[in-house]
Amino acid sequence: MDNKHYKYEGSDPQPPNLGGLKVQELVDRLIDLSFAEDIGDGDHTTLCCIPEDAMGKSHLLIKEDGILAGVEVAKEVFRRFDPEMQVEVLVGDGSHVKKGDIAMIVSGRVRSLLQTERLMLNIMQRMSGIATMTARYVERLEGTGTRVLDTRKTTPGMRMLEKQAVKIGGGCNHRIGLFDMILLKDNHVDFAGGITNAIDRCHKYLKEKGLDLKIEIEVRNFDELNQVLEHGGVNRIMLDNFTVEDTRKAVELIDHRYETESSGGITFDTIRAYAEQGVDFISVGALTHSVKGLDMSFKAC
Repeated sequence: MDNKHYKYEGSDPQPPNLGGLKVQELVDRLIDLSFAEDIGDGDHTTLCCIPEDAMGKSHLLIKEDGILAGVEVAKEVFRRFDPEMQVEVLVGDGSHVKKGDIAMIVSGRVRSLLQTERLMLNIMQRMSGIATMTARYVERLEGTGTRVLDTRKTTPGMRMLEKQAVKIGGGCNHRIGLFDMILLKDNHVDFAGGITNAIDRCHKYLKEKGLDLKIEIEVRNFDELNQVLEHGGVNRIMLDNFTVEDTRKAVELIDHRYETESSGGITFDTIRAYAEQGVDFISVGALTHSVKGLDMSFKAC
């Protein structure tokens, strides 16, 4: 991985509305729940040996090369626990970091530094691990025009942060949840009684509800693909568990009439071969469900 900075624009200008909630509200709830489960009725280790008025500094030490992510969320962790904590950011989200780098320096009450340490590290290590893995996949696809997508295979409660980390690493979010896109998968098609029924019921529902959502449908073979091409009414076709050769044939059949996505069992070693067949997107569940956190520590300085 070369020493480049991955462009990251921060939060979306219009974050999704999740049943009346905003993304920041979900993040705040996650932070509150995390403190509740970690601190409980008090951090008795810290309270017993650190004076209430003791002040100090800690720095975030990077112990492994990768892409840094979670800096802005870490600032929220500190602010929400103790608004008087001061954070000096030395390396921002999306930056390539090396072992030995100092990413930030935090000043304030020593008790606050100790009680926020683990939550901040848990978030930043996981987000940085996701961003680092995503960046590897993005570089693997360089020059093909294919974009890598995440999935809904995320840690419960942490989806917003994990999908943000994918974007920081240069990837694209597929959909946030079940509310912001229609994705007719194999089970939907089977329970609905087939491709045509599933698509027609989808359009009827969207019209009745006054919704304007993109429609994607998963196909498992060429028979289902031909049914979709004959019927129409979708925006994107997902080629599920197609071989590389069948992907090439399917892309030729679709002929740019719809967006295309490859999915199912695609690994780092095989992803470029799929991209070279001309698909627009490749979704990779491993970006979030099989990631290793980036090693870092929070030490007194």
